[in-house]
Amino acid sequence: MPATPDHPTGPRRRPTALARAKALPPWSLIAAGAVAGGLIGGVYGLAKPPAYTATAYVVAVPTAKSDPAAALGFATAYGRVATQLAVLGDAQVWAGVPAKTLKSGVRTATSPDAPMVAITATSAHPDLAADMANAVSRALTRHANDTKDDTNVVLQQFARATKPTEPSSASPAVTGLVGASAGGLLGGLALLVRPRRGTGEPDRPAAVPGPAPAADVHGQL
Repeated sequence: MPATPDHPTGPRRRPTALARAKALPPWSLIAAGAVAGGLIGGVYGLAKPPAYTATAYVVAVPTAKSDPAAALGFATAYGRVATQLAVLGDAQVWAGVPAKTLKSGVRTATSPDAPMVAITATSAHPDLAADMANAVSRALTRHANDTKDDTNVVLQQFARATKPTEPSSASPAVTGLVGASAGGLLGGLALLVRPRRGTGEPDRPAAVPGPAPAADVHGQL
């Protein structure tokens, strides 16, 4: 029986991965990316230990020989030297952690309007975060007051760091939402480069000419 389009005699080819990708609905890539990203983000939030943050404040006070503008300038300078080894070397004794841990876990911030230095410490343990912030503020105050006769500025403790009750790091729900958003975005980008279905008829194979008759070849020789 001759082969017809309705009754093919050859074996059917299994659809390739590219053909299966073309057959998927457009929204499936976005949904798959959002689900995968949400799972990865949630697992990351559960696996990563929580981080706790505590902040101590010190304030620069001018003496009778100085003025508030000078105190503001020295507060900015003290904020820069608070994480230097000279200060952290003393702070590590009171905090009970190496200076390297203080260097990586302590940050300072100053204000252009107030002569105040905020010393923020981050740790996986809430009580250690408070101890680190208080230790650095204590060491900074001590070093600053050793030169108060030259600077005419006294550094005083404004507020001690207290033990945080809640972690400052993102919860697994938040990391899951962030992962889902990122996965959905990647799925949308993949949708843009996804092969589109052909709308016309499939291309027919080019006809291959048969061999010339022997007589014609003989006549041409």
